[in-house]
Amino acid sequence: MFKELFTAVAVSLIIASPSYAMAKEGCGGVCSTCHSLTESEATELLKKTGGIVTSVKQSPARGLFELLVEREGQKGIILMDYGKTHLIQGMVVDIEKLQPVSAHQQTFQQPKPQTSLDVKTIPVANAVMMGNPKGSKKLYVFTDPDCPYCRKGHTELKKLAKIVPDLAIYIMLYPLPMHPASYDKTRTLFETKSLDMMDKAFEGKDVPKPTKESSKKAIDEIIKFANANGISGTPTIIMPDGRIQVGMDNAEAIKKMLE
Repeated sequence: MFKELFTAVAVSLIIASPSYAMAKEGCGGVCSTCHSLTESEATELLKKTGGIVTSVKQSPARGLFELLVEREGQKGIILMDYGKTHLIQGMVVDIEKLQPVSAHQQTFQQPKPQTSLDVKTIPVANAVMMGNPKGSKKLYVFTDPDCPYCRKGHTELKKLAKIVPDLAIYIMLYPLPMHPASYDKTRTLFETKSLDMMDKAFEGKDVPKPTKESSKKAIDEIIKFANANGISGTPTIIMPDGRIQVGMDNAEAIKKMLE
């Protein structure tokens, strides 16, 4: 699902962009002759994320720069359009092989997207609980309060908790690099473990700043786990049997999947 979804999004973005149209109509085929971006310029553009760009290359997909970014000792790939106004979190997939492709694959190996994982390895001690903590059914949700899709998904999770009373929902707070304010928000939500505070954050309202060092460790462990298991976008749901689903359906659809 992730491969097809991201490929479709990436292709639609590239085809729709003015830079792609110009390349098709007027360029000689070598994008770097017209479009360039230095590491220092890219770092300045990404300053709100706190990341440092160590390498910039032309993406395998036309119309995009591929940035190798470091933040707090972690590395990752972010895509930027030629207009230098939009970021894309994810990967480029070769349609023929249905495999991830990267301009940095010789220097940075992206985790391959997984279709399942062992739920026993999920760091649930760092989760915030929704639903029935003693429920026999378990659902694990990697989510970011500043992600617009997660905000819609949060509303569906609240509905799901009501229609499946035997469900324990483990909220794994996973702030994405492109949402710099989210890191402190997730720390606060972990510290308070307040569902009212979580509702506030997912409604886009301000929450207090974090105060405990333990929350930094907890959120960093979630980020490390997600990176190690190829979870690069939010929301991502892990079903009770370990199946990974990128994106979130409505409450009734998730209920049927659980059944």
